[in-house]
Amino acid sequence: MTVWEMLRFGLEEIMHEIPPQAVEKLMEYCAMLLEKNKVMNLTAVTEPAGVVTRHFLDCAALAPYMRAHTRVIDVGTGAGFPGLPLAVLCPGTEFVLLDALRKRVDFLNEVISSLGLSNCTAIHARAEEFAGDHREIFDAAVSRAVAELRVLAEFTVPMVKVGGVFYAMKAADCAGEVQAAVHACTVLGVTSMEQVSYAVPHDGVERTLVCLKKTAQTPAQYPRRFKKIQSTPL
Repeated sequence: MTVWEMLRFGLEEIMHEIPPQAVEKLMEYCAMLLEKNKVMNLTAVTEPAGVVTRHFLDCAALAPYMRAHTRVIDVGTGAGFPGLPLAVLCPGTEFVLLDALRKRVDFLNEVISSLGLSNCTAIHARAEEFAGDHREIFDAAVSRAVAELRVLAEFTVPMVKVGGVFYAMKAADCAGEVQAAVHACTVLGVTSMEQVSYAVPHDGVERTLVCLKKTAQTPAQYPRRFKKIQSTPL
């Protein structure tokens, strides 16, 4: 099976309908990622098949949760995961990719331009500072393997509208981390925490999607300064 076929068949297991040219765009993204990775640390994965399974198909697990005509922020996007593959797979949804490292954001903007994505923007900013000026304006938030959930929630939940959802992609054995975040989530306005298990196609790795539904406004004092969040998590 070719890498192209692996990606196509894997997406067919996850999605009801794959947008035109999505596979081709993701393969172009893969090539750009691996080329840039030679001079910049973007991913530990160095082969196209690994990018497809460990990155693209893992990120695609979120695609069925993305709704058209909504705004989604990807906090700590890094090399673009999960927001950039989702922007390719969900053209009716608007994505903002947020990262604190300028070089990564520059790379993401190169990819966005090359793929001709009109529903995706990469922004250079620290999450806690960006959240202060963009409170409760996003319909949803996503993040993948950025930080411990109670820390990540304080960065992210303030930017989500009441009624919106924060989707945190975690390892399979994250039950302890989720339990430790219950108090933080309650303080931030989240009362529903659902864990959804899934397996990545062609890889078999078990993962967990933690869905945090926001039901009340986040108090104005959150998020706190970065050092405070790290030293004294909620």
